[in-house]
Amino acid sequence: MCISEKFKLDGKVALVTGGAGLYGKQIVEALAEAGAHTVMASRDVNKLQAVTKLLQKRGLNVSAEQLDQGSEDSILSLLDRLTREVGRVDVLVNNAVLRTMKGWSCPSVNFTESMRVNATDVFLMTRTFGKLMADRGGGSIINLGSIQGMVGPDFSLYEGLGMDAPPDYFFHKGGMLQLTRYAAAKLGPQGVRVNTISPGGFLSDQSPEFVDRYNARTFLGRMANNDDLKGVIVFLASDASAYITGVNIPVDGGYTAV
Repeated sequence: MCISEKFKLDGKVALVTGGAGLYGKQIVEALAEAGAHTVMASRDVNKLQAVTKLLQKRGLNVSAEQLDQGSEDSILSLLDRLTREVGRVDVLVNNAVLRTMKGWSCPSVNFTESMRVNATDVFLMTRTFGKLMADRGGGSIINLGSIQGMVGPDFSLYEGLGMDAPPDYFFHKGGMLQLTRYAAAKLGPQGVRVNTISPGGFLSDQSPEFVDRYNARTFLGRMANNDDLKGVIVFLASDASAYITGVNIPVDGGYTAV
């Protein structure tokens, strides 16, 4: 098979949680551009549908589904609907995240809620849709981690800017790396691959001072943009990565290579 054919996702169904967020939009766009029927799922269906309409105007096969990742019943309901409506899920991207903490001093209840949604329910999504893939004999699960799950915080980036690094985020993104390895070992014999992508900082509405500080910490001298995750997402979703599982790929401009 020609190598370019291995990157195509024609005929595959991809499920992306939190598909309308900063990373979600380019993830959904990339999978759909590669040929997959791409389903976005989150609590705010109206927000998803706005993105869906824009992508459908380009001729991309994108749809939206309701999902409260904090509810196991909602996860199982989504599984049932997709099984009935499209019959399969070939790719799962665990992208949704609930940001409940602003910093070290937040109430402990915020940490507890973060673990419920960002740890427990990511596990439930992986187990639920991993079984669906295993029963079909194959699939790809892609977890959206973070460089903050790989290294400790550099507080000098935030000094004097009213910003902080919330501890729950570091905790559950670090745990995601081990969940990836565990699930890769568990599901590998059934042909299901499980990998993590760990993005670096994404350029959005940060202060110019923070952007300058962050840029100076990367080898490439910039933050991530609206296209930087597309290539690695399609690679891990496709047959081009057929012999890759249980790994973490930093997409961070060299931030963690120091």
